[in-house]
Amino acid sequence: MNTKQQIVYPKTMDTPVEQLSAEDAAIELRWLAAEIGKANIAYHRDDAPDISDAEYDTLKRRNASVEAAFPALKRADSPTDQVGAVVADGFGKVRHAVRMLSLSNAFDDDDIVDFDARIRRYLGLADDAPLQYTAEPKIDGLSLSLRYENGVLMQAATRGDGAVGENVTANAKTISDVPETLHGELDILEVRGEVYMSHDDFADLNKRQEAAGGKTFANPRNAAAGSLRQLDASITKSRPLRFFAYAWGQLSVPLADTQSGSIQRLAELGFTTNELTATCAGPAEMVARYGMIEKRRATLGYDIDGVVYKVDDLDLQRRLGFRSTTPRWAIAHKFPAELAWTTLDAIDIQVGRTGALSPVARLTPVTVGGVVVSNATLHNEDYIVGLGGDGQPIREGRDIRIGDWVQVYRAGDVIPKIKDVDLKRRPLDAKPYQFPDTCPQCGSDAVREEGDAVRRCTGGLICPAQAVEKLKHFVSRAAFDIEGLGAKQVEQFYADGWIETPADIFTLKERFGVGMQQLKNREGWGDKSANNLFDAIDNKRKISLHRLIFSLGIRHVGESAATTLANHYTSWVAFEDAMTNAEIGEGDIWDDLIGIDGVGAILATSVITTMQQDAERASIDRLVAQLDVQDAEAVATDSPVAGKTVVFTGTLEKMTRAEAKARAESLGAKVSGSVSAKTDILIAGPGAGSKATKAASLGVETIDEDAWLALIGDA
Repeated sequence: MNTKQQIVYPKTMDTPVEQLSAEDAAIELRWLAAEIGKANIAYHRDDAPDISDAEYDTLKRRNASVEAAFPALKRADSPTDQVGAVVADGFGKVRHAVRMLSLSNAFDDDDIVDFDARIRRYLGLADDAPLQYTAEPKIDGLSLSLRYENGVLMQAATRGDGAVGENVTANAKTISDVPETLHGELDILEVRGEVYMSHDDFADLNKRQEAAGGKTFANPRNAAAGSLRQLDASITKSRPLRFFAYAWGQLSVPLADTQSGSIQRLAELGFTTNELTATCAGPAEMVARYGMIEKRRATLGYDIDGVVYKVDDLDLQRRLGFRSTTPRWAIAHKFPAELAWTTLDAIDIQVGRTGALSPVARLTPVTVGGVVVSNATLHNEDYIVGLGGDGQPIREGRDIRIGDWVQVYRAGDVIPKIKDVDLKRRPLDAKPYQFPDTCPQCGSDAVREEGDAVRRCTGGLICPAQAVEKLKHFVSRAAFDIEGLGAKQVEQFYADGWIETPADIFTLKERFGVGMQQLKNREGWGDKSANNLFDAIDNKRKISLHRLIFSLGIRHVGESAATTLANHYTSWVAFEDAMTNAEIGEGDIWDDLIGIDGVGAILATSVITTMQQDAERASIDRLVAQLDVQDAEAVATDSPVAGKTVVFTGTLEKMTRAEAKARAESLGAKVSGSVSAKTDILIAGPGAGSKATKAASLGVETIDEDAWLALIGDA
């Protein structure tokens, strides 16, 4: 994508996701959906991109991270569920027999190690088990699908939105690399690849266009896309387009057993494949191949923007399957985004709702990847002094000081980061930054617990920053979502002393009376708006259990964990009783709590501690007294295991543990990590040990993997 404009971001885009309120998150997701949608249309449909590839990647990653933190706010038009853009008028529409998907992205070597680890976990492979990948250059062109029937090219289509593309058959037939008949015949073969233009051909085309007084192109990708999508095929024929084949869609018979073998077969059939495609035995070889291709990037003669890795074994690809818009078995390792240097003017400390002190760099504004950057995250105090999360030096141990000349980058996330420091340009009077050991908002001690990378304010509810952030979280969309009471109103009411804790929201009408004279005198408020607010508050007294648990702002408890806890305990009374009487690290209640799939010791300790702190508990009790808390709803499904608690133990031979868990949960079952009296079924494979023994002592039904598969059948 060619940069043509600078994007003006919402102010909250510099805020770490974990510090966003639900209201701000919803605003961001709406903005992101619109911006990414416009970018998709500009790039995929109109061939006139107006933001850079790096900028597009940052928007997509930010959208994904906000959705992960606020899953209930995911929009119907979410960019994570979309591929490409709808087709333009002027071309016939083609529905792909097999969807043309996009790829998830990686931005550093650690991402590739994580990718390999995820694959192995999903497949149940040991760390040292053989697992081969292919690596190929990621061509920066236009995706094209070619359908052959009995060896004859019948149809060519662009990707479009992944499901429906544009019929460009006549245009594709003019490309020299696209054979109209194949050397070997197959009943059905859909070949997929990338249309591109070489650097030399691009330069010659622009010279001809300029001499003829026509439109010149910004880059080879634009030229290739614009040329392929001409309504007059004779224009396409006059343009020097090329095609690399690297994948396939519908097939009457498999090409081979492996990705690499299939690519070789495509070459034998008459397609041009990329000579740099190679197989790699694990992350180390993948990263080495990436480095080699990156070094050759400038001499290839065509544009690439990364390296694509794919699991080589096609049977494993089928097992791994797909997410909504991307395959699990492939990833694109993108080349680094643009870098820029500027001055670090100041370091500010922000305090979040959990008391976390987050350092933010204030920069002399600089353009990075087409965007003006004035703020950057500094992560934590270790990062500032030059230490990574593992305690080892980063930046060769160079610390960051106010006044430094720093390198800023934006890769894979909207929040800019500081990559390096130029010590040669460090001011003589620059001093090491002293991270505060007291809260800048309330003056309370800011402590860093052993094993925690973050320093936190101990002020709790007396800290105005924490109190306000907790209140913002409380009224966020995934929590109480009170109409007319958003982040700005919370800040205003807190500053005026009208609300200090969540319970105060529900006594506003009682304390100030109908009409609330103090409120209606404020600009933008009147009798009607004040009364509407009271009505909106009253309408939220009836609240579901999972929303209440999430609204409390307990550290480590997001929406997913809150729902998990609600489904397990089913009622506030049961949840409150368990957390009140639990002992951290021991006892039946503790065992039951950490036995919930997805609940570990850290989360469990956080919940128990919160519910047993006197001040916090008093605040929660005052709140609950104002509410009608609804019990968790039973799972509505007709499957034979709906609502049952199941535990898997031993070795599963026909599916991995991840596959088994996903299947059970999709059928409405609750998957637990430990056996208790509440367990309905234990599925025991070879090697089952203490869990099988405990199940027998409790009289829990125990079955093997075959019986489990027979039970769930085709449900």
